[in-house]
Amino acid sequence: MCSFDVNYTPGLFADGDLGRAALLVVELAVCAWLISTALGLLVALAQQSRLRPVRLMASGYVWFFRSLPLLVLLIFVYNSPQLLPGLRPLVSSPFVAGLVALVLSETAYIAEIHRGGLLSVGKDQGEAAQALGIPYSGVQRHVVVPQAFRVALPALGNEFISILKLTSLVSSISLAELLLVGQRLYTQNFKVLETLFAVAVYYVFLVTVFDRVRALLERRLDVRRRRARTKPGTVPDMPAVVPALAPDRRERLRTQGPGEVVVRARGLEKSFGAVRVLHGVDLDVHRGEVVAVIGPSGSGKTTLIRTLNHLERPDRGTVEVDGRALGGRDRDLARQRRHVGMVFQRFNLFPHKTVLQNVTLAPDHLHPGEREATRTRARELLRKVGMAAHADKYPHQLSGGQQQRVAIARALAMEPSVLLFDETTHALDTQLSG
Repeated sequence: MCSFDVNYTPGLFADGDLGRAALLVVELAVCAWLISTALGLLVALAQQSRLRPVRLMASGYVWFFRSLPLLVLLIFVYNSPQLLPGLRPLVSSPFVAGLVALVLSETAYIAEIHRGGLLSVGKDQGEAAQALGIPYSGVQRHVVVPQAFRVALPALGNEFISILKLTSLVSSISLAELLLVGQRLYTQNFKVLETLFAVAVYYVFLVTVFDRVRALLERRLDVRRRRARTKPGTVPDMPAVVPALAPDRRERLRTQGPGEVVVRARGLEKSFGAVRVLHGVDLDVHRGEVVAVIGPSGSGKTTLIRTLNHLERPDRGTVEVDGRALGGRDRDLARQRRHVGMVFQRFNLFPHKTVLQNVTLAPDHLHPGEREATRTRARELLRKVGMAAHADKYPHQLSGGQQQRVAIARALAMEPSVLLFDETTHALDTQLSG
């Protein structure tokens, strides 16, 4: 008859070997998760690269290492010096060999988690950052990846728990982790169930602690849990009043000739499949001039202004801003777009950043040494559009009209030569539109 020694198990929690093994499991799991999370993000970004060879390599990596059982990979990595003696100093340690195998395997799984997070971030978020003149690397670092990480965090936390439990397989290459130490103990006294019960308690405790840390981090990153803050003593909703032009000023603007050409478009053509949207469009916009493009829905108004800053690359034709042609590589376009502000119809504010951070993002990225001046300028712009009291709020805490005014301030913060508006006052009432 089998009996369970209830007095033996509690004493195992004071066993130094089990305690050290638990710390080793934590160290191995944390290192594997951190490295795999970073590498997985790079693989996920590579899967979305415009370069086909890069996409194929990243997808091939994910396919291959998701297909290999971890146990097979562990044994192969540990014994790889037999094929490549130069690897002996690197993987001769069971800990290092286990870490390398876990990272190779988990990077493939975590890359898919990151890819799901990246795909969840709307295309409009990247376009809003591009329109501010931020290059691809900055768009990913400041806008896309932070939002994608927040979406992926629950799955990343779950993957950490899987890694924590998978460390038990490293016992196959003689690493003294929890399971191997437990096996050594019960082979000495044959108290199998009592010893494994203590090992299980260790695992449950570690999983519970790290799951709690994940939950706290998830709440910390969830900006929708944060309360709205409005600075006292300010009128939050009304923008600063701009006096109407004096009659003599209006007459002078009406009679004087147009200024220099700021935007010149020649022969713009753009098609989406068989649908031709733009066909030979020529356009000149002079400094100080306001040009309104009017037409029914679907007539190509938005496509036209998106081609003016190359968010949509024209099939044919050229666009010049301040006499310089737009086009070229990503970095060249980023520099050119800094002179072309754009306010989107759907606002496209960055939801993970406050109102003030939305306005200062591009100037901070482009001029990191002028942060104080950037904030002063941003607060002045927010005051002009009546949003100074809401500087510390997040976009979801604002009404549609308020978000639109922040979008206008964000575009003005770059001090562009020309501003493109896509139905910019559609969310505003008549007074605020004026």
